[in-house]
Amino acid sequence: MLLSRRRARPRRQVARAATGAVLAADARLPLFDGLRGLVRKIFPDHWSFLLGEFALYSFVLLLLTGTFLTFFFDPDMAEVVYHGSYQPLRGVRMSQAYASTLDISFEVRGGLLIRQVHHWAALVFTASIGVHLLRVFFTGAFRRPREINWMVGLTLFQLALLEGFAGYSLPDDLLSGTGLRTAQGFVLSLPLVGSYLAFFLFGGEFPGERIVPRLYATHILLLPGVLLGLLSLHLLLVFRLTHTQWNGPGRHNRNVVGKPMFPAFAIQTGGLTMMAFGLLTLLGAVGQINPIWRYGPYRPDQASTDAQPDWYMGFIEGALRLMPGVETRLWGHSVSWNPLLPAVVFPAAFFVALYAYPFLESWVTGDGGEQHLCDRPRNRPTRTGLGVAGVVFYAVLLLAGGQDVVARTLDVSLVGLVVTLRAAVLVGPPLAFWLTKRLCLALQARDNELLAKGRKSGFVRETVEGAYVSDSHALPAGRRYTLAVRNMPRPLPALQRGASRRARLRSALSRWYYRDRVELSVPEHPDGEGPERKAVTARMPPGEE
Repeated sequence: MLLSRRRARPRRQVARAATGAVLAADARLPLFDGLRGLVRKIFPDHWSFLLGEFALYSFVLLLLTGTFLTFFFDPDMAEVVYHGSYQPLRGVRMSQAYASTLDISFEVRGGLLIRQVHHWAALVFTASIGVHLLRVFFTGAFRRPREINWMVGLTLFQLALLEGFAGYSLPDDLLSGTGLRTAQGFVLSLPLVGSYLAFFLFGGEFPGERIVPRLYATHILLLPGVLLGLLSLHLLLVFRLTHTQWNGPGRHNRNVVGKPMFPAFAIQTGGLTMMAFGLLTLLGAVGQINPIWRYGPYRPDQASTDAQPDWYMGFIEGALRLMPGVETRLWGHSVSWNPLLPAVVFPAAFFVALYAYPFLESWVTGDGGEQHLCDRPRNRPTRTGLGVAGVVFYAVLLLAGGQDVVARTLDVSLVGLVVTLRAAVLVGPPLAFWLTKRLCLALQARDNELLAKGRKSGFVRETVEGAYVSDSHALPAGRRYTLAVRNMPRPLPALQRGASRRARLRSALSRWYYRDRVELSVPEHPDGEGPERKAVTARMPPGEE
């Protein structure tokens, strides 16, 4: 007993010293005041909210692996003769940038693994941001008060595209050089300033000797710094504005139901971090990506076959390949519409429309209140149709970005495939919009049927009259609540000719958005009003009851 007391005494002293140190630090730096709100922060418990976290952890892995690679990569464009360990390229003249990338791959211990993990993490980072943005769009999580955070997310996505392009252009291999040549064509297509801007970026005639060092500085300093700042702003806004959540019993615009930050969410997100790191490391170990030694060093007089960029830039490549070659003379200047429209005008218009969409929908809806509950996509058929149409449009362009590979693999005519894809890029999105909208309305009708009749049991019984009927089970109360509560705005009334054009445009857009709907029909209790009907009435905007 005496021995155990002697052993416990140093532990108590250490505990008292640690407590005193923490209290002393808190007296000078109010740590506990700031951490109290963080520890009590509630996060909704749904898998779809983890997409943004996966992007964050991919970015952390990008920083770690990129820091390792900076110790060995040399962005110098001076020409050297390769004498490294890769036999097929010995004696070949190449840039120092390409040679240092070969050294990382074959001579630095673990270098090839880190290179491939870095590349896979870049792909997953961009994909996670894209899927996260789709989730936000389809569920209406961009509405007030989160319009600014939506714009921050879009800016993050564009910077991720630029960061990826700068990264895979650094090795100065034949594939990345072909991509830089294409990018130079995009810059040259700008009227009036294109040639001057290209000369400035490349430091002279293409390929020049300054573009890779400039891309290197941009890739490791400028863009990561801006990405870190925007990610911090994004997370700050998420904490300040509270998290959106799916509708359900006990959930409304004034609360968040889920797991506390500590310990439940911290353990969950820590596990997700380890899973993300493990998955990306496994991909880097077993999935070969960007084997630059197979392409060889870049030469302006050569081009690699099957040259396609990474998937996130593939839609621009596809638009470039589908656009007919058209050139006009305007005021003494040549305007090449083939690279200008697909690579400059189209991306700019697309992202401007995405930036403006939250404000457009708010204006059309006429609802200026805060929205903290996610929409079920089926209950906003027009918005869902627009999103699916955009995804189909992107998918067709991505397929067109590798139309030569597709034509050779399927043994079909390249010209015929291009004509088919040109038709698909015009017909596919409207058709996808119409089909998606019909499907959403059908799902609304299905929800009504489930509320009225319940879910079929799968058993058939015979009545006393000899008829065969199927039994049904009533839905659980929580499921009925989720199906019954719909926040579906009604279209604004039509206006007479005396109204302003702006008001008539708003009324017409509102009817186009919200006129197609399946009215909710919930069986009532004997007292005349069921709990689901009360919930629906409470969720409707003022004046719509």
